[in-house]
Amino acid sequence: MLKKLLKYFSILIVIGSILFGLFIVAVYKGAFGELHTEEDLKDFKNQTASIIYADNGEILGKFFAENRTNIQFEQLPKQLVNALVATEDARYFEHEGVDSRSMLRVLFKSILLNNKNAGGGSTITQQLAKNMYGRERFGPLTMLVNKTKEAILATKLEEVYSKEEILTLYLNTVPFGENIYGIEAASRRFFNKPVTDIKIEEAAVLIGMLKANTYYNPRLYPDNALQRRNVVLSQMEKYEYLNSSTKDSLQQLPLQLDYADLESEGPANYFLVHVKKEAQQILDKYNKDKEEKYDLEKDGLIITTTLDYTLQKQALNAFKKHLGSMQKKLSNEYRNGNKKNILENLVNQELKSSGLSSKANERKNIEIFDWNGFYIDSISVKDSIRNSLTLLHAGLLAMNPQTGAVKAWVGGIDYKTQPYDQIFAQRQIASTFKPILYVTALEQGASPCDYLDNDALTLTDFDNWQPQNYDNTTGGNYSMAAALAMSKNIPTVNLYLQTSTEELQKTWKDLEFSQPLENKPSVALGTASASIYELTKAYASFANNGYSIEPKLIKSIKKSDGTVIFESTFTNPKESSRKLSKNSTQLLTAMLQKAIDEGTGASIRSTYGIHMPLAGKTGTSQDYADAWFAAYNPKLVIVTRVGASLPVIHFTSGSEGSGSKLALPIVARTLQYVQKKYSAPFEPIPDELIEITDCEDYTEDSGLEKFFEGIFKKDKTTLDKAKKRAERKAKRKQRKAAKNNL
Repeated sequence: MLKKLLKYFSILIVIGSILFGLFIVAVYKGAFGELHTEEDLKDFKNQTASIIYADNGEILGKFFAENRTNIQFEQLPKQLVNALVATEDARYFEHEGVDSRSMLRVLFKSILLNNKNAGGGSTITQQLAKNMYGRERFGPLTMLVNKTKEAILATKLEEVYSKEEILTLYLNTVPFGENIYGIEAASRRFFNKPVTDIKIEEAAVLIGMLKANTYYNPRLYPDNALQRRNVVLSQMEKYEYLNSSTKDSLQQLPLQLDYADLESEGPANYFLVHVKKEAQQILDKYNKDKEEKYDLEKDGLIITTTLDYTLQKQALNAFKKHLGSMQKKLSNEYRNGNKKNILENLVNQELKSSGLSSKANERKNIEIFDWNGFYIDSISVKDSIRNSLTLLHAGLLAMNPQTGAVKAWVGGIDYKTQPYDQIFAQRQIASTFKPILYVTALEQGASPCDYLDNDALTLTDFDNWQPQNYDNTTGGNYSMAAALAMSKNIPTVNLYLQTSTEELQKTWKDLEFSQPLENKPSVALGTASASIYELTKAYASFANNGYSIEPKLIKSIKKSDGTVIFESTFTNPKESSRKLSKNSTQLLTAMLQKAIDEGTGASIRSTYGIHMPLAGKTGTSQDYADAWFAAYNPKLVIVTRVGASLPVIHFTSGSEGSGSKLALPIVARTLQYVQKKYSAPFEPIPDELIEITDCEDYTEDSGLEKFFEGIFKKDKTTLDKAKKRAERKAKRKQRKAAKNNL
């Protein structure tokens, strides 16, 4: 009986072996899909993320279809390779792609006995084959077909590549979860360092993740990751890559991460959105004329930008320090009294318009932005809207006015939760508009020492509109220079009345603002809307003596081997791009230097100790809805704006909501530690212009002028009459000044 059973069993083994052999032949011949050839294996190329750098070599982020950075074998630490081999394939350097013992275990336990805990049995080379081409489904034969395919491909891989090359290819292809691929990307994500710098215990964490990249994710499941790390260290001891004392000491170490998610929390994510657009445009143009094409997300390009990493970090720190403080103050204003009622009405309107009224009190756990760090809290829909409405938003843009190279770009308070880029938000630009009016007047022959009337004025044909100075003073006359420096509204309106509307419209258009400029006297005080981007370009024209300049974000694009695909040329603007005369911009700059040294921007020096040459202008829109500050010298122009998402949410007073209190400190704190780098003297004003800048800031009307004005002048008048009166008074003062100079 026993002989009979052995005979039948032997026959079954022979038949099974024949069938299995025929099955392998069928797989090899393509019965379950064509197998990749050795040529395919040689030509295999990982999709590789393009890496974006600041101008000092700091990584800003990546563009990728798969977040992967390929590295060479020489960059792999020895202990990382040892950890991999000890844990995943102890006989790696002995077999030729397939470990027979492991394969037999899989065949009889995993497949025939359906034991899912028997282990995968795949060598590193087989795992590489799976990572390279993935797996297909073949019904009940899925596991057997795929394992067979991978075994065949593994033997081919061992013929095509050396053991070191296979290890490198494997570590460049393996997934680590969180949409990251390859050991280099994983090292930078979890430990914020290149793989060349990781320690043994850190390498063990990463290798441990290969078993199950979510379950052993050290950020999500630190206890699991710690346990798995220690298993890897024990494997390294087992195969004599570590001695016992070293293993024990390493296992006692706590799990320490330096998690760095550049994709959502990088230092310049708003900037990278536009770098990607510019890079794609460059590549589209390049690919059109070249046989070799490049893909921004797959070909591992090296993109070096114009961004000054230090300036960018200082701007981010300025946002956190200043806005963190001001946010508390604004939130407190809306906790009680009438302002609380205003906020509640807005919240209810938002609930109604979004159809969420019935869910107003539903609560759920969400990640909440805070200047002290994100936190998870259970919060109602209504509270979420309330928090959102009272958030202070801000943007900052800095660039070289001579070349257009963008040096800092902070598009908002947090890219992950507030992705809209404030650099392009259209808001009333308030008094930062005034230099546009003043330079138009200078272009038409006005002088910094022309005096402007400061008497009260009411325009009956504009709903009795009455411009008022910030300090509510009236009377006398301010020089143009003083009126601009001190941001006097009434004199500015009088300058508007004396200036050709057509010429002002032309200047506005030449400086490339996108919104229409209304023909209303209130325009003089900045009721027009513009973006930080547009205002930065306009002020750059003031800084570079009148030229239009286009912002540039990219210095170069190279292949991974360093071959240059594109290199930008940063040259001074051409004469054809001139929009304003040199004389006018020099005079305007002198007036705006006065605004920094003596006027509304003086706190940048007295409070924050900024001593570098600067010209600039503050701006505060109606009811303190938005605060602006723009400053420049020949080397840098920098503009910021702060305000809530809705203009109706704002500070109550100028002591907190004005441009000098809410916006200026951001620029000041940004510049504090880079003054030397961006300090550049203004070009001296020619002698023939100096004499027209030397005058008293303020003069009283003469007794005779007061007498006649008291008889004939009325505060209330029409716009047309006010224009004529302003022109007559200006002419009288010009004649008087000319007579005094004789």
